[in-house]
Amino acid sequence: MSARSTPARFVSGGLGWIWLVITMLPIYYIVITSLRSQSSFYIENPLVPTKKPTVAAYIEVFRNDFWMYFLNTAIVTVASVVVILLVCVMVSYYIVRQGNAWSTRVYKLVLLGLGIPLQAVIVPVYYLVVQLGLYDTLLGLILPSIAFAIPITVMIIVNFMRDIPAELFDSMAVDGAKEWTILRRLVVPLTMPAITTAGVYEALQVWNGFLFPLILTQSGRVRVLTLSLWNYQGQYTSNIPAILAAVTLSALPVLGAYIVGRRQMVAGLTAGFGK
Repeated sequence: MSARSTPARFVSGGLGWIWLVITMLPIYYIVITSLRSQSSFYIENPLVPTKKPTVAAYIEVFRNDFWMYFLNTAIVTVASVVVILLVCVMVSYYIVRQGNAWSTRVYKLVLLGLGIPLQAVIVPVYYLVVQLGLYDTLLGLILPSIAFAIPITVMIIVNFMRDIPAELFDSMAVDGAKEWTILRRLVVPLTMPAITTAGVYEALQVWNGFLFPLILTQSGRVRVLTLSLWNYQGQYTSNIPAILAAVTLSALPVLGAYIVGRRQMVAGLTAGFGK
C-alpha cells in the first residue's frame, strides 16, 4: 500500500507545484513590471527583474488622485461589510434558534437570492437607486452591495452556527441570560471563523466590484479603484508600469485581510465536513 501511494504523492505534489507556478507567474510579472521605467519596459526581458528598479510608476499613480479612489473604495467596503455581518449574524441566529416553520421559510427566502444573477436585475437596481436620489453617491453603492451579499453570508454563518451544541444555549438560558446576551457572549465568539470567512469574502467582492460602480456612479469624486484602474488603462496606454503599479497597490489591502484571517477562514470553509 505504501509503495502504491508513493507515486501518487509524487504526482499530486508535482501537480501542486505546477499549479503554484501558474498562479504566481502573473503576480510576479505584475510586481517586477511595476518597478521598471517606461523606457526599460520595451527593451528588457519581461520575466527578468530590471537591473535598475524604480518607483517612478508608483509616484505617477499617487499624483493622479489614487488616494481619493482608495478612500472611496475603503468607505464602501468597510461600511458594506460591517452592515452585512451585523444583519446576517442576527438573521442567522433567528433561523438557528427558532427552528420552526417561519424560520425555515425565512431561510429559504434568503437563499432564493442566490439564484438571482446580478446582471439580470441591474436595470431595476439602477432605477431604484435613481428614484431614491442616491445615484452617483457612495451610499448608492453600499446599499446594493449589502443586499446582494446577504444570501451567501447567511448560508455560511447558519451552517457554522448549527454546529453549536443546543446544551450551551439551554445552560445560558437557565442562568437567566437574554437572547442578546447569548448572541453576544456565546454565539459570536464560537461563530467567529464563519464570520471572518464571510467578512473576507464579501470584502473581496465589494473591493473588486465593477458593475455597480460602472452603472451607479458617474463623477470622479465618487470613483472607486476598479473604475480608476480602467481610467489608468486609458490614461497610461503606453505606460504599462504605471498601470501595473496601480493594480499592485489596489490588491495589497485585500491580500493583507486574507493573511490576517486565513486560519479562521479555513475553519469556516471546512465547517460541517467532519460529520
